[in-house]
Amino acid sequence: MAGRRVREEQVEATREAILDAAERLFAEYGVHTVSNRQISIAAGQGNTGAVGYHFGTKTDLVRAIARRHTAVIAEIRARILAESGEFTCVRDWAASSVRPVIEHLASLGTPTWFARFNAQVSADPALFQIVVEDSLMSSSPQQLRDLLDRFLPDLPPEVITMRMLMARHLIVQMCVETERALAEGAPATRLNWDDTATDLTDAIAALWEAPVSRHPARPRPA
Repeated sequence: MAGRRVREEQVEATREAILDAAERLFAEYGVHTVSNRQISIAAGQGNTGAVGYHFGTKTDLVRAIARRHTAVIAEIRARILAESGEFTCVRDWAASSVRPVIEHLASLGTPTWFARFNAQVSADPALFQIVVEDSLMSSSPQQLRDLLDRFLPDLPPEVITMRMLMARHLIVQMCVETERALAEGAPATRLNWDDTATDLTDAIAALWEAPVSRHPARPRPA
């Protein structure tokens, strides 16, 4: 029994080392330019087939990296929503999108790699659904619809879609900028997680409440 437990602990340690190495390499160089062999070496594994053995395909590896973060973000989001109670304005809603991601990144210390990993994967059409839906959605589709009906009932559907994309892009990219600045030792007065959370929340609230200038899309003539 003791031997089995030791073996399980060794396997778990190996998996964590691979996840750490892959997350860093994917963040720095992109998913498709990094080989399983490079990941195995960076993880200190003599067997260059260790990645495939423990995780299967590269997509499976990306999913495993994302899940160990998105699971924590979901827990933080549930706690924040429970503590904050009912939303009273659009800014409350914006904060529920921003704060869980920022709080998780801040808890990881410096340097972190998840924001840059997230950006690399989000830019890949074949992979972005793995991280975007779990890590950045603060509400279920029905909750989102209810919130929009409550606070922004006059927004056209096509504008809602566009602003959701804009909000997601702001969160992803500003997390990248802050993570990079902290990793490079930038002064805390320039970029830090607390200020990023506050400024992002303000910006996303303003984005949702901005006036609508364009005309609704019209059907194309046959």
